[in-house]
Amino acid sequence: MHEQVDRFKISNMDKQLPLIGDRLLLTQALTHRSYVNEYPEAGEDNERLEFLGDAVLGFLVSELLYKTYPTMSEAQLTRLRSILVDESQLGKLGKELGLGELMRLGKGAEKDKGRENPSLLNDTFEAIIGAYFLDAGIEAVRGYIQPLFKSLADEIVAVQTNIPAKSFVDSKNCFQQWALANHGENPIYQIIDESGPDHAKEFIAQVSVKGIVYGIGKGRRKQEAQKRAAESALKQLGIGV
Repeated sequence: MHEQVDRFKISNMDKQLPLIGDRLLLTQALTHRSYVNEYPEAGEDNERLEFLGDAVLGFLVSELLYKTYPTMSEAQLTRLRSILVDESQLGKLGKELGLGELMRLGKGAEKDKGRENPSLLNDTFEAIIGAYFLDAGIEAVRGYIQPLFKSLADEIVAVQTNIPAKSFVDSKNCFQQWALANHGENPIYQIIDESGPDHAKEFIAQVSVKGIVYGIGKGRRKQEAQKRAAESALKQLGIGV
């Protein structure tokens, strides 16, 4: 593991991982649940750090977009943030940063090509952000996040410059607006089923308003399943996003 931690400082010439001084935090951030299941003495897995990193990342990306694009509406900002922190986007970023080679995975996850799995790469990247926050503080994370995500945001905005503003509207936000306008209540999302091994879970979510189910969706993460459920609901209602 020491060799892997040392390599953690090099990474990609264009995109680099943050330097985490606390090696215990770094090791935890790189440790998937499947590894701990096989080696209980390995310590804690990275799920709690992932939870923290997701919140820190969401806040800092929101702050960045708010300051960078003063003419964007709330709906446009929400959609752009959703694209930036989407599982596929963060999974791609994690791969570019070399996390696939650094993750500590169990034999099953390794066999199932976990090092290339966007969901695992996404989760590990979020755990790294959580660990960096605990190790160095919010200003250090802000300094790391802003240049990295500003370039990504600028690329997305440049591509979508000629696309109508409604294309930025997030499906969950759009369905929430419909629910409030027609029923005066927020939609309720529920995970009704999950399947697969720990490293390759698939969730099924449903969204309802006043007890009526409007959509069902699947995804590798709960948020993704909820998003697909909202898209299904909008499709049933004949509302395009």
